[in-house]
Amino acid sequence: MIKVTIYQNLLGEDFKRLHPKLQIRYALPKNKPFYASGKMNSIQTGARWLYPFLKLATRWKFLFPESGKDIPFTIKNTCRSLSSELDEVYWERTFFFDRVTRFFNAFMTIDSERKVVKDYLGEPSLFYSDLYFDVTSEGHLVIRSGVQRLVFGKLEIYIPSFLRGVVKVEEGYDDAREVFTIRVHIQNQIVGRLMAYEGEFKEIST
Repeated sequence: MIKVTIYQNLLGEDFKRLHPKLQIRYALPKNKPFYASGKMNSIQTGARWLYPFLKLATRWKFLFPESGKDIPFTIKNTCRSLSSELDEVYWERTFFFDRVTRFFNAFMTIDSERKVVKDYLGEPSLFYSDLYFDVTSEGHLVIRSGVQRLVFGKLEIYIPSFLRGVVKVEEGYDDAREVFTIRVHIQNQIVGRLMAYEGEFKEIST
């Protein structure tokens, strides 16, 4: 029997409503990474006064302070077993600015009972968020954030709603240009934008 991977498990029948290319991308057979490269048409980070916080976050391969246009990037997703009952998808996102390379990594598992993705961001993990996955009528994948916590080793501290980074991600596929499209926006209700980027990418062989 073919094992259902974590995103298929999470979305159930809705997985079949994804664009066929997104179904292939998110099937993610175990230990067979999805690897792609592309360009971020625009990357925007937060207000200038947030620079020290964003610069500090780079130590954990999390957020970063650089903005720019036409930034090359790569993405790699690898599904691997943590135990006989639990699989994890390791996300590696790399952005190649002119003077520096930045990373935005994460570790995802699912909570089948609550029907959420458990997303640990940073390496080592600095931040936790519940993620809710949905499929649009166009077959795009939409991801929104929920409960969040700061992570200090085994200690996790709940973040009140007014301090959270509200995340919305939309990923699609453009048949005419044969590229995946991505749009990400992270905002806090007090300080405004923390990060936003949009771009496109193509799968490549490794």
